[in-house]
Amino acid sequence: MNVDERTEAWLRLQLSGIAPRPLVDLLRAFGSPEGVLEASAALRRRHVPASSAALLEAACDETRLRATLDWLSGREHGIVTWDDQDYPRVLMEIGDAPPVFYCQGRRELLARPAVAIVGSRNATAQGCADAEAFAAALSAAGFTIVSGLAHGIDAAAHRGGLAHPGSSIAVVGTGLDRVYPARNRELAHALAARGLIVSEFAIGTPPLKQNFPRRNRVVSGLARGVLVVEATLSSGSLITARFAAEQGREVFAIPGSIHSPFSKGGHQLIREGAKLVETAQDILDELGASVHATAPAASPRLDTVDASTSAVLDALGWDPADVDTLSARTGLPAAAVLAALTTLELARGVAALDGGRWQRTG
Repeated sequence: MNVDERTEAWLRLQLSGIAPRPLVDLLRAFGSPEGVLEASAALRRRHVPASSAALLEAACDETRLRATLDWLSGREHGIVTWDDQDYPRVLMEIGDAPPVFYCQGRRELLARPAVAIVGSRNATAQGCADAEAFAAALSAAGFTIVSGLAHGIDAAAHRGGLAHPGSSIAVVGTGLDRVYPARNRELAHALAARGLIVSEFAIGTPPLKQNFPRRNRVVSGLARGVLVVEATLSSGSLITARFAAEQGREVFAIPGSIHSPFSKGGHQLIREGAKLVETAQDILDELGASVHATAPAASPRLDTVDASTSAVLDALGWDPADVDTLSARTGLPAAAVLAALTTLELARGVAALDGGRWQRTG
């Protein structure tokens, strides 16, 4: 990316650490990033709190500035600013949109209609399969999939999005010179090559705990709707859903077993007004679109298993149970029940839960 005086001015503002709201107030007052930097401290203090103005009075960290300029020289590296023509209009609608953010990859994806898919980091195998299937169907229908690059549901959603033309955008809570979590490095490289990664945090920013809830408003802000696949009551994905509701976005949730902790967050959202969905078409109907390609099925077929494995599946029903309970219900030895459960797990018909319990998924 070519760096001109205006770009450098934006970088100096961003590296000051000033929050989006006061920065927007200053930009409106002085008309441009150069105008903000050239204004006197006394003038700036007329428009923003003294604590915010003080951040701009401190000397810019030239080492960080040089590191950022070096990063911007990389292929497909850039920044998107408030006054750029391709700054996403949908993001402008939220109250505290970042005036500047970094991007790596296919910048044109910012202009496409998007759906965010979020959920638990410690998701079940079926939850990940559902997230990937929904993302694939929505991406095939032309929607870009937005998520947060976390382990679990986020990663599955990105994979599904990348598999079809809508592709995927990751909104991260670190600088773009870092990948967090590190185990998603290969996925991050795929997103940078075939999708897009964005961050409002400066190059060099580590994975600070407070940054992840903050980035969630951008995940929802880039999308027309947010789908929660699996979430406990303490899941950060509920924060994203609440941002979405405040921003006037549609909120969707996939229901699950009343016994699963991963269903409780989604069920709470449904009680609060989120739309219950069972297929990707349910979302597309709400957003005025239709599926143009067949998505992978969320649940596998299980009609090829043997009689004892089928008996274990029947005994499991739709509520979680442990091996001893299933052994008592079927009359099979515990070892035979465990073998059947392993077969069913490979067929993606059941998923292991905490505490040695198992849950039917298909």
